[in-house]
Amino acid sequence: MLRTFGDTHGFRKVMVGLLTAIAVLAIAMDSADARRRRHSKRVRSYNPPYAAIVVDGNSGEVLHAAAADAKRHPASITKIMTLYLLFERLEAGKLKLDTRLKVSEHASDQSPTKLGLKEGRTIEVEDAILGLVTRSANDAAVVIAEAIAGDEDDFAKMMTRKARALGMKHTVYKNASGLPNREQVTTARDQARLGRAIQERFPKYYRYFSRRSFTFRGKSIRNHNHLLGEVPGVDGIKTGYIHDSGFNLVASLHHDKRYLVAVVLGGKSSGARDARMRSLLEKYVKKASTKHTAPLIAEMPVPDNEPIHVADESKAPATISGAGPAPAKPISSTTIKASAHHRDPATTAAVSVAKRAGDAIKPIAVKTIKVKLSGVKTASLTPTLSTVSVVAPVKSEQTMQPASNRAPVPTPVAAPSNPAPAPIQVASAGPDAIPVAAVKAVAPTPAPAAQNGEAAPHKRTGWMIQVGAFEAERDAKDRLSSARSKANRLLSGADPFTETVVKDNRTFYRARFAGLDKSEAIAACKYLKRNDFACMTLKN
Repeated sequence: MLRTFGDTHGFRKVMVGLLTAIAVLAIAMDSADARRRRHSKRVRSYNPPYAAIVVDGNSGEVLHAAAADAKRHPASITKIMTLYLLFERLEAGKLKLDTRLKVSEHASDQSPTKLGLKEGRTIEVEDAILGLVTRSANDAAVVIAEAIAGDEDDFAKMMTRKARALGMKHTVYKNASGLPNREQVTTARDQARLGRAIQERFPKYYRYFSRRSFTFRGKSIRNHNHLLGEVPGVDGIKTGYIHDSGFNLVASLHHDKRYLVAVVLGGKSSGARDARMRSLLEKYVKKASTKHTAPLIAEMPVPDNEPIHVADESKAPATISGAGPAPAKPISSTTIKASAHHRDPATTAAVSVAKRAGDAIKPIAVKTIKVKLSGVKTASLTPTLSTVSVVAPVKSEQTMQPASNRAPVPTPVAAPSNPAPAPIQVASAGPDAIPVAAVKAVAPTPAPAAQNGEAAPHKRTGWMIQVGAFEAERDAKDRLSSARSKANRLLSGADPFTETVVKDNRTFYRARFAGLDKSEAIAACKYLKRNDFACMTLKN
């Protein structure tokens, strides 16, 4: 009797427990189903503005465009330009991959997603790059900005000015990360242009965008670009998301000699964005050219006093919730400098690191001569192909030829009556192409006699080369330094100088090397052209 009662009691306990478990499971399933319905409802009601473009990188042809020039918020694809400016400093030797950059309070306070960098500590440049590429780390983006410009606001101005130099006409940057700011806008076409330019200019550093994972302080971080390794040929480059932008992606594909750069802005979810990008790439790669015919994207000089703004502001997207940006200020210069605000010891140290890295890069000694043109056709005043707007590493002045051992500056001679034409193209192809100009290259007019106590240039026979002409003398000297660095073996004995030319009340500075014979000039130009420098030979 007792055993029967015990069996019955145990059975009841088991049944009660089972029914309780079933009830809990049912409640959990109902809750999960409710969450799925709410998420599905949110996705259906979320409609960020869409835009897309697919560009054939080999031909420059636009294969597909949807609202390609409509202004959108870039979100974290902003970091492509942040890395572009960093790659410039690496290429110039002003920073190295193992340079340690200080973390400021402003950087450490950035909103997620981030690496969790602490104020007062440091991070190597290479880790900062990979933090941007994989995790899209906002704190690392600010560390880079402050190391280069001393201040994130000044860095954003540099970013915008670089965008103008690259022909990105509708892009304005307000921060280094892409965090919400109603005035930070771009277009699909501009981002495709940047996606091509960063590959053409920095093939060595562009490879970081293909990294699928990154181990930082013992933790593995996966790249947000899930098309890497999933779509054949995709090798980068960057994702982005804020609420007002939707899910963005700039992607690059190299496959079977074909090359595409595509942009999707305004996806409803990361999955929807990726599916759309996959569809575009698979459709248009079959139509892409297998021969590279498009000129490289050029950087055009932007006057320091030119105000940077976006035309047609009335068409800009609506204000982003909670953005609250400061009023736009005119941009005065892209020179690396430390600003007075947002300054702290950590930031100052970071700028000091960048400056020390650049101290070893001493500009080559450059003479300047003046020439006034009067109704004479001149050599191209616009650089062709990929321009270099920063000073690249060159030998220090102590290792260069002493001035006493160098040949004197040449005296330009009068132009021949029938000069040979030298067509010069300015990149690039596509609807947003910079107009192509064909001009005749002729020798300059004779240099003026000595004025104001200045010695007149010495006469010299032989040949010289011109590697560009610019509206700012600084840009001309930078080009000479870059060309000397790139072709040091061929130009080590050449004499660099800038020639001031006045044409129609405008002043231009030609960047030239003299003291070469014909074969040396031809060889130097041939080598420089192979390395994306404009160059032409001239006989004195």
